[in-house]
Amino acid sequence: VQLVESGGGLVQPGGSPRLSCATPGFTFSAYGMSWVRQAPGKGLEWVASITTGGGIKSYADSVKGRFTISRDNAKNTLYLQLNSLKTEDTAIYYCAKDCANQVTIAAKTRGQGTQVTVSS
Repeated sequence: VQLVESGGGLVQPGGSPRLSCATPGFTFSAYGMSWVRQAPGKGLEWVASITTGGGIKSYADSVKGRFTISRDNAKNTLYLQLNSLKTEDTAIYYCAKDCANQVTIAAKTRGQGTQVTVSS
């Protein structure tokens, strides 16, 4: 399974980048999807999940109200809109297939990640 994240980079505090996850090679619309992240020196942290049709979304408390997960099944693409970024949001962000909020599963189904660095 191939998951290709993009959209990261160096962002100022308060910035609003959008991450994308392209998903060639599997039936994207059939799977719930998630975003997880790993900050420097820390373990994998679940960020958000979305159901197959996009009707149910869930978020970690640390990002609730600031991040928005979405998907476009016609384009086989998952998104994560990051708003009001804080320095503590600095991490490698991964999309993961069919893992809900279970980071042990996400560790096995994630892509290669995209680095988001929040700094002034």
